Amino acid sequence: MLMKLRIIKDSNPIMKKKSIPVELPLSKEDKETLDAMLEYLKLSQDEDYSAKHNIRPGIGMAAIQIGLLKRMFVIYYGEGDDLVQYQLVNPKIIEYSVRRCALKDGEGCLSVDDEHKGYAHRYYKIKMQAYDALTDRDVTITARGFDAIVLQHEYDHLDGLFFYDRIDKNKPNTQLMNEELI
Repeated sequence: MLMKLRIIKDSNPIMKKKSIPVELPLSKEDKETLDAMLEYLKLSQDEDYSAKHNIRPGIGMAAIQIGLLKRMFVIYYGEGDDLVQYQLVNPKIIEYSVRRCALKDGEGCLSVDDEHKGYAHRYYKIKMQAYDALTDRDVTITARGFDAIVLQHEYDHLDGLFFYDRIDKNKPNTQLMNEELI
C-alpha cells in the first residue's frame, strides 16, 4: 500500500532546519518511507496519474519535504540504461570541482510554488558518499553536469537550503566565469 505523502512548502519554517543523521542499520519505518518517496516520484512522472491527482512531476525528494528532519533523499529520472535512481541516507559531498554549472532554464522544486528566475550556481562535478537503501550498500557516486545538480539540489534540502538561495539576487542571470549552462 502506498503511503500518503504530503509535500511541505518552502514557507513552512521546518524547511529551513538542518536534518539529523539517520541511524543505521535502517529501521523498517525509514525504509518504508524511502520506498514511498521513490514511488511518489515514479507516479509523479506518469502524466495520467499526475493529472488525476494534481501533483507536479518531480525527480528528487528529500525527507524534510514530507516533514521528516532526516538526512535522506531519493532521486528517480531517466529510462532504460540511463535510469538514475537512489535512496541515499546520510550523504556527504567529499569532493567538488572548481568548475561550475547551472541549469539555463533555472531549477524547480516540489516545495516551491513561486517562480525564481536566475542561475543556481553549482559545482559541475561532485563525489558523494552515502548508504544507498535501494541497493543496501555504501556507495561513492561521481556525478557531473545535470546529475551533479540534482544531487546537490537534494543535498541542500538537508541543510535547510533552497535552489533560490544560490541565485545572485543582484545579478540573477549572470553566468560565472568557466560556468557551463546545461
